[in-house]
Amino acid sequence: SLWRRERGIIMFKTRLISGILLVIAALLTIISGGYVLFFTLVCISLIGMQELYKAMGVHGESTGLLEIIGYLGAILYYVSLLLGFESYGLMTVLVSLILIMFVYVFTYPKYNAHQIMSAFFGVVYVAVMLSFILLTRNLPDGKFIVWLIFLCSWGCDTCAYCVGMLIGKHKMAPVLSPKKSVEGGIGGVVGAGLLGVIYAAAIQGPMVEYAVICGIGALISMVGDLAASAIKRNQGIKDYGKLIPGHGGILDRFDSVIFTAPVIYYLAKIILGI
Repeated sequence: SLWRRERGIIMFKTRLISGILLVIAALLTIISGGYVLFFTLVCISLIGMQELYKAMGVHGESTGLLEIIGYLGAILYYVSLLLGFESYGLMTVLVSLILIMFVYVFTYPKYNAHQIMSAFFGVVYVAVMLSFILLTRNLPDGKFIVWLIFLCSWGCDTCAYCVGMLIGKHKMAPVLSPKKSVEGGIGGVVGAGLLGVIYAAAIQGPMVEYAVICGIGALISMVGDLAASAIKRNQGIKDYGKLIPGHGGILDRFDSVIFTAPVIYYLAKIILGI
């Protein structure tokens, strides 16, 4: 009806404006790098963790001890990166797990095993995975390579949507995400690869290598997107939050980036020999 059409137009405009603002924010923070990118990622990680904790039942009516320890673990991890102790990153993650188990044991039976595992999962899934944006930015030529994370995640998403709308017939995950098609997925991977080639031409980088990195990253980004959807379906929620108008929460917009960031980091080291 006319009302639905008008509502759809308003939602599209809202998503478009929010998307443009997100791209501008990403440009400013990633180009700046250093402390600007560091503190931006810390804030995004903590907000994303809170969204996940709400969805998984770790966050209740108020912020509890378990939730605080989760945030503390994320901050400890980021501090180790800030101080240049990247090799101690795993140690801080293990310290987070030990602290979470301390809370589990000494407040028993306040928290159940599901909440405990969700608290630790939040540290790794959100904070650690997103930190690879910073780690990639800090690589040699990282100011160019870091953009591959967003090219293969957001680029794949856009290309997959367009191709899926045009020729999508075969469902990729009919139960989990009925609107996603195999054709759309292929279009997303090919589109991301082409974006990698165009980007390489623009910065005079290695075309084949960037195309391969973006193509593999695109495949992984779809898994990240579907994984976030699976968690939402299990927990009976539509969006993780309402922070970004038209997009939902931080996790709704960064679900694919969370997976592609570490993949691009390691692919860059392997394929580009960094």
